[in-house]
Order: sequence, then C-alpha cells, then structure tokens
Amino acid sequence: MTRTADRSDQADQDDQDGRSDPPDQGDRPDPGHRPPAGVSDAVVEAVGGVTAAFEVVEHARGMLYAFHRLVGRADEELAAALDRLADAGHPDVADELRAEVVGRNVLEGRWTFQVVEDFDDGYYRTFREAEQRTRDRLVGGRRHVYESQLKERNRTHGRPGHESRPAEG
Repeated sequence: MTRTADRSDQADQDDQDGRSDPPDQGDRPDPGHRPPAGVSDAVVEAVGGVTAAFEVVEHARGMLYAFHRLVGRADEELAAALDRLADAGHPDVADELRAEVVGRNVLEGRWTFQVVEDFDDGYYRTFREAEQRTRDRLVGGRRHVYESQLKERNRTHGRPGHESRPAEG
C-alpha cells in the first residue's frame, strides 16, 4: 500500500506545484474530487466522516419513507380484509377492528406522512445544511474527497477496471 500512497502524494504535490496533469488524465481523480491546496489529510478525513454520518441519515430517511409506505399499505390491506370479513358474515368483528385500527395515528396526532414531514423539515434539513456548510468551509464544497483519496490508495494503478475515473469522450 505504501507504493500507491506515494503515487497519490506525488499527484497532490504536482497539484500544489502548479504542474499540469499527466497525459493519461483518466488515471487521476478529477479536480472536483481532489482536496483544495493546503487542506490536510486530517481535515479531508474528518469532513469525510461528517459526510459518512449524513449518509447514514440518508439511509435512515429511506427507511422512514419505507415505513410510511408500508404502514399505508397495511392500512389499505386491512380495510380490504375487513370488507371480506364483513361479507363472510362477521360485520360486527369487521366494524370493531375498522373503528379501532384503520386510519389510526401511528404517533400521537400523526399519520406517517406527518412523521416524514417533521423529520424532513427538522432533523434532516438541519443535518443536510450543516454537512454542506462544513464541506463548503473546509474543502471548497467538494464532494467525496476522502473517498477519492481512499480509492487512489486502494486501486491497482494502470490495471483495467481500476481507472480513477471514466474515460473522457
């Protein structure tokens, strides 16, 4: 791994010295994924950690939307099942269950759409804006700089399927 890291360090030094990219530019990260001049690896790693934490929140948000859709589907399926139960001769049981469960709030005063909206407008928006501000302030707004460095350290330079970025054209 040291050999690969040395190459990445040389590429960073080339950027800081103002030298141009080598002829095979496809074997270097694009400028939007390189740290700005003067930004330390420690800062890049820390900002990458902030972004990684936000990506976990993105995943949680997806699960919250899945929860929203699943509860809505369950409510519709229950209503249809209760119609069949009533048609099968048990309207009293169907009516009791319908009154108790169908359309019920999942949290006090809230259906799932309200939970999603509260999350999006509160915690999610605050975290998203803070992560963006952090990247803007410390790495010029660039995305995935840490991951780009990680890729440079771990890929096999010069090997097909291990290019730094897609070929231009």
